[in-house]
Order: sequence, then C-alpha cells, then structure tokens
Amino acid sequence: MLTRRNALLSAVAATATALSAGSARAASAAPRTAGRVRLTLPAPGGPYPVGTVSLRLVDTARADPWITAQPYRELMVGVRYPARDTDGHPRAPQMLPGEAAGFAAVNNLADVPADQVDWAATRTHAHQGAPVDRDRGPYPVVCYSPGAGDPRSLGTTLCDDLASRGYVVVMLDHTYDATAVQFPGGRVEHTVLPAEYDKAYPDRKRIRALLRKTVAVRVADTRFLLDALPRALPRELRGTPDWDRIGMFGHSAGGFTALQAMHDDRRIAAGADLDGVIAYVQDDGDPGYLSTVAADGLDRPFLLIGKDGNDLSTVPSWNALWRHSRGPREGLTLSGAEHATFTDEEAMIPQLARRLGLSRGTVVKNIGTIAPARAIAAERACLASFFDRRLRGRHDSGRHDTGLSGRVPEARPFTR
Repeated sequence: MLTRRNALLSAVAATATALSAGSARAASAAPRTAGRVRLTLPAPGGPYPVGTVSLRLVDTARADPWITAQPYRELMVGVRYPARDTDGHPRAPQMLPGEAAGFAAVNNLADVPADQVDWAATRTHAHQGAPVDRDRGPYPVVCYSPGAGDPRSLGTTLCDDLASRGYVVVMLDHTYDATAVQFPGGRVEHTVLPAEYDKAYPDRKRIRALLRKTVAVRVADTRFLLDALPRALPRELRGTPDWDRIGMFGHSAGGFTALQAMHDDRRIAAGADLDGVIAYVQDDGDPGYLSTVAADGLDRPFLLIGKDGNDLSTVPSWNALWRHSRGPREGLTLSGAEHATFTDEEAMIPQLARRLGLSRGTVVKNIGTIAPARAIAAERACLASFFDRRLRGRHDSGRHDTGLSGRVPEARPFTR
C-alpha cells in the first residue's frame, strides 16, 4: 500500500531513499516508548472471543526470490480462530517490537510523525494460545494478504472481526515485501521493495516487471500456505479449519493477490479485493497490462470494494474482470473513503489526530471523509455477508447487496 493511491507499488518510490538507514537504525536499537502515543483497536463484533497463534513456515522447495543468498522461502503467518474462553491468555500485540520499529522507520503515513507513536504497545482483541471452540466447528478458512509494503498486522481490525464471527483467519506476511517481519528468536527482515524500485526507475518495462514479480511472489506464498498450513498447525488446532471452504481477501496489492491466487488455485472458492487494482500499472485508471485474472475473469464469486471514485468506469482492470467473469460478482464504492480506509489506519488516524494535533487535512489525506465508525462497520458487514453467503450458503436478506441492506448509505453498489 505504500501510498494513499491504489496503484500496486506506486509508493515503493516514496520511501526508497530513507528506508535502508532508517530500518537499520530501527533494527539495531530498542524503541524508546516514554511519552509516545499508545493506540487502541475496535473490539470485534461477533459472538466468539478470538484466539491466535503465530507460525513460521519454510518452503524448502523454493529459493527466496528477493534475497539471492537465501536457499528457501520463509514466511510468518498469524492464525485467528474462535476461542472457547480467553481466561489467562493475554491479548496479542498488533506488532512485535522489531516489526513496530521497522514500520515506524519506513513511515507510510502521510504527514504523521511516526516516531511519536509507540507502535509496539497496541494490543489486538485476539488472545495468545486461547483454547479453540470446537463445538460449532470446523470453521471456514479465510486468508488475508496486506498491501504492498504493509505488514499483515495492518489488517487486524477486519481479521479479528471475521474470526469472532466463526472463521479461521490466516494473516500472511510476505517477507521482504512487508515493512518488517519478525521471526522466532527476534530476527527481523525488512522490505527490499524500495531498493528494487530504485533499480527499476525510470524504465517502465523494468517497473512493470517488478510489479509482475511482486504479485507472482505473493501468489506463490499463498499457494504454499495452503499446502503447508494443514500440517503446520499446532495439534490443538488441527481439525478446526474446514479446508473445503476457503476464501481470501486483501487490501490493495493484497486484493490483487487474493483474486490472482483464486484464478490460479481452485482451492480458493471466493475472493474479496479491497481497493486493489489488478493490472501491472502505477495508476488505477491506466488501461492495459492486465493480469491474467482480469483478462480471463473468474468462474467463482468475488467482491470488489473501492474507495470514493473507484468503480467499473474508472478502474479499467476491474471493468475487464467484471466483463470476462462467468461467476457471481459483487461490487461497491464506499463514499468518502480513501485508500487506507480499508486498513487499521481507519481506527488509528483519528486517535493520532487527537493526541498529536494533526490537521483535518492530514486526516482526510490518509483516511478520507467517511466517519471512521461507519467505515469500519460497513467493511465488516460487507466481508462477513460475502463470506457467509459464499462459504456458508447463508442468505441474509435475500438481496445480493453485500449484506448492507441500506443500513450504510455511503456504500453504493456498482452500476453499469
């Protein structure tokens, strides 16, 4: 996501010059937290408490595509699930210390002084190692992929909510793409995307090749995740996911990843794209250079949700996907939304504005004009309704309106 625009990697250029030095400083020094702002995240809306575990996955059959000296691909994932109870199980941090330091060093937030925030202090509503609720399982599986350059943790608000509604949610970090990924033992690996963009710029062909590589790596990560996770889960969680009912969603490049992985892997039965262009371009409105998912279409259900102004008439790759698809398709635009509205920034930025005295213009630049509570409620309702209908066969009002049923007037269905 690295900028407020929806282009797949348009922000890779935004922090290229500062990344290496800033990340190195962040990784080598413990963060100072005295006097820094601490943030909270909204509680999930479903009936289940949420448990979580983090897992390291190693693909020994694939050399890492970003680091030539690395003979295997190594990933971190967070698994959210409905818990039986949470007594004695602490709430998990949104970011581990190394991830928080890397996130602050890159600072993708427009006009926000990230060094004044204690990013490691935020606690999620998922409880570490809480016992799973087996009574109503097995549960459908939903995978989550973040925007380019973003950590998986920036999708916590939506992922915790889905888990609270009876899903096993798998949050995937794309190593060397995400700002920083912390592995067991404390080792931290930082993003290489800004440096890769610097090498490609200004050659448009090389930039397009970088975009293709980025998505291809993400899709390969996703398919390996589906291969490896059933065996990698702790014993107490095995049998909890229903591997015959798999969905995926993501934000920005993560939305592109979700739909492209769905195109390439029939195990994914339904996909949702939150404001992610699905072509190898640097601006949402650029025609051409379509991905195979946009050129071929899909024969299974998908959902597109765009920021204000993004719809079938303004995003050519979405229009191509819509025209070429044979399966059920749903789409809406969220009035007043910005690109980052679909991340945890929607909850964070208003708190930062109050505590740090940020201007109204800075808030709007980051998360648009829609009221944060309404935006979060709309996104949660859309995703839950979509996956309930497409993975569980439930029908809320009998209307295929992403489950909003007129309750959120900012959500406008696509028209043709």
